[in-house]
Amino acid sequence: MSSPGCHRPKSSDSTKPSGKVAGIGDQSARLTRRVTQRKRLEKQMARVRPKIVFLTPPGGGTEELRELLAEHCQVVYADSLGPRDSDADYLVIPADPGNLGQTGLGDHERDVLLNSVGEALCLVTSGGKLLWGNRMFDTIDDDIKQVVLTAAQEAAVSFQGLDYDPGAEPPIIRREFEMGDNKLYELRMAPMIVEGATEFGDRAVGVLRDISHTGVVRKKLKAVEQAGARLNRFDRDAVAKMNAAQRLRLLEERVTKASKDVLDYDHFTIRLIDDHTGRLEPVISVGFTQDAIDLELYPAEEGNGTIGYVAATGKPYICHDTTTDEKYLVGASEARSSLTVPLMVGEHIIGVLDIESKEVDAFDEQDVQYVAQFSRYVAMALQTLNMLVVERSSTGASITGRFEGEIKAPLDDILRETDICSESIKDPETAAHLAKIRADVEAIRKRLKNVAAGPNTLLGVDDLSTVKADELLKGKRALVADDNDRIGSMIADVLGRRGCRVTLCKNGQEAINELEASAADGHERFDFVISDISMPDRNGYEVFSVASQIVPEEAIILMTGFGYDPHHSIVRASQEGMRNVLYKPFQAARLIDEVHKALTPRGSA
Repeated sequence: MSSPGCHRPKSSDSTKPSGKVAGIGDQSARLTRRVTQRKRLEKQMARVRPKIVFLTPPGGGTEELRELLAEHCQVVYADSLGPRDSDADYLVIPADPGNLGQTGLGDHERDVLLNSVGEALCLVTSGGKLLWGNRMFDTIDDDIKQVVLTAAQEAAVSFQGLDYDPGAEPPIIRREFEMGDNKLYELRMAPMIVEGATEFGDRAVGVLRDISHTGVVRKKLKAVEQAGARLNRFDRDAVAKMNAAQRLRLLEERVTKASKDVLDYDHFTIRLIDDHTGRLEPVISVGFTQDAIDLELYPAEEGNGTIGYVAATGKPYICHDTTTDEKYLVGASEARSSLTVPLMVGEHIIGVLDIESKEVDAFDEQDVQYVAQFSRYVAMALQTLNMLVVERSSTGASITGRFEGEIKAPLDDILRETDICSESIKDPETAAHLAKIRADVEAIRKRLKNVAAGPNTLLGVDDLSTVKADELLKGKRALVADDNDRIGSMIADVLGRRGCRVTLCKNGQEAINELEASAADGHERFDFVISDISMPDRNGYEVFSVASQIVPEEAIILMTGFGYDPHHSIVRASQEGMRNVLYKPFQAARLIDEVHKALTPRGSA
């Protein structure tokens, strides 16, 4: 109530303090008024710079507002409203009616202004008597009016009990109340201060505003917040047992439900930035065409569509019409407008959420607010799922390491006892048994270290060390890609012992080069491919995409540590036919089983 408010004059009569009001039946005056209104309307429509009159002295908080408006509007100050200002498009008056006396306006001018304010004003005593109300107050429903009068009466009583300080800002009581369906009102009440007063009187000024739109926005944001909370409500143990495809499917189901139920959107896509390649990889797409999903996009302000622009700038973008916006590329089928917002974790952009509509200009700034809030919950959910998987890996290694430390002393005791026994025992058979005990102790230690290594090892390799060549694998050409030298070598060794001819690649690009070379004329193609999904240059999905053009899709196996799939390669490859996945650390026997499955045609016994 202490800052200026902007209100459009209701009619030409209400802005003409010196004009005569036509009486009922005075057709000449009525005709003159209509002509004047028409001319004014034509003049307003033709004006490029609307005129704004500040009915308040220059200075204070109005200077900054004037500077902001001056570029597009004609701004003038006036001590009072006169004929020269009758063509104003907007009036800016003090929001606190109690300050009107400082403007130098006459009684008639004050009445005109108070009736032009787009708010219901009233003056009420502590006894509940309505002393005055402006024109808008007279038009409100009786039920609403009674609520206002009761609240203003209570405010007037409470003001009387306060200490009066003429140099301090007057107290303000603010209330909100709902009436009917989706109607929300704000009531502000302040004491009426008489010049020279030494205490607050028994009168309160009430200002009523319809803030139903604010209420609708508030409810929508609350619904988005609740949907976001549900989106991030994970059962840690259940998620830890899920593979990458199951985790992403869970998230997709939740995002889809929230988008439809809360935001009323049916077509959206989520793309995440691949840390290694910099590409925006599609991880969830609902209602988008395959051409849109296949687009190779990067965070860039130009040449990468609205999605690349938002990923590069971190700024939301509204495409009002896909047929005229040069930034728009291709998205949902028959899309005519779109809204794209960044997915952020803190200050870091991890991707984008793109929503599209079949209607032109379907999104506005209010939608930006809703979707931006929702996107924060989506980013949080993606981050949480990945963190749970990483936590599972590190926790498993930590527990195994502690277990290894706990049994170290008993194992050392066993070895000491076998050494003591060996010194006094001459029987060869007993000595052989003691040697076997020592070998078993060392095997236990080795296996514990392998388990503690988590995704960085292959389990049960020793159990298969004496197995002879496998007839199904004998002579088969295999490509193994993993940037972890230890795992790659162990897999190559296991396969090589069974008769495979293995080509070992240390990164994704090297694997792709080998695959493309094998497809050239005169070269022998690979029979099956095993690739890690998280490599520093090209991810598992990219290797799968190239390999699937050279070998059958079922002959491709992807690997990941504890189900960790930062690029969602497993999900995307599964959608395109890949059916074999190994989650590190896995048993060497499981590797052989998966290779057998990859080389066995579907339907075969």
